[in-house]
Amino acid sequence: MYPQLFHFEFPFSSQQVTIYTYAFCIVLGTLIASLYTKWRTKNELGTITLSNNFFYLIFIAGFVGGKLFYYLEKPLFFWNNPHLMLNNFSGGFVFYGSFVTIIPIVILYLKKYKIPILPMLDILAITTIIAHSIGRIGCFNAGCCYGKPTNSIFGLIFPTTNNIAVHPTQLYEASALILLAIVLLFIKKHQQFKGQLFLLYIGMYAIARPILELFRGDNRGYIIDNYVSHSQFIAILILITASFFYLKLKTKNKLILK
Repeated sequence: MYPQLFHFEFPFSSQQVTIYTYAFCIVLGTLIASLYTKWRTKNELGTITLSNNFFYLIFIAGFVGGKLFYYLEKPLFFWNNPHLMLNNFSGGFVFYGSFVTIIPIVILYLKKYKIPILPMLDILAITTIIAHSIGRIGCFNAGCCYGKPTNSIFGLIFPTTNNIAVHPTQLYEASALILLAIVLLFIKKHQQFKGQLFLLYIGMYAIARPILELFRGDNRGYIIDNYVSHSQFIAILILITASFFYLKLKTKNKLILK
């Protein structure tokens, strides 16, 4: 684990600047995901050129949503320690917070600029996985989002686990996301309708996330104490929503083919 990637000083100044690995991974993941999105959009949607403002908007929305949901997991803690809310670059984001903030903003943007929504969402499914998986590697280096104590060969000791080996759930999730990307790229070759990849992505991740949560050990908030975490609850809602729209679009596609 390397929470701090490197330090440097500005010329003619003794002030030291720290570059956190978590922040670096977020930026790196965003950059690679942006390049992938532009490439796939050009290949699949032809003449459409995405403005850089589109990616700036996603980054800002994801940052704000991820942080806001992180604060809401432990509202009393941050209410009593407001200075910790300014610690924005060493960790502390909730993926689903970013996700539920980004999606409506993306849809509004696509509508405004008359970009096909469902084909674009299919592209963004892989885009999101790229950014998310690299971000989880950032979590690993930051020492957050770790798992419960374990005696298995996978156990690792993090700075805040008091010399106790725990599940490296960040790496579990990054691996699950990479596997999910491979599955989606395979399904893409046999895609039945537009929007299928996106709905499969959010549905399959909504199944994987509650399972991963069973191994999580960091102290976070619950909807039902010690049973259903915030992320598990959101995952259930998203799975229900994704299933509804999947069946709806699949049925609509069959009627069109007839």
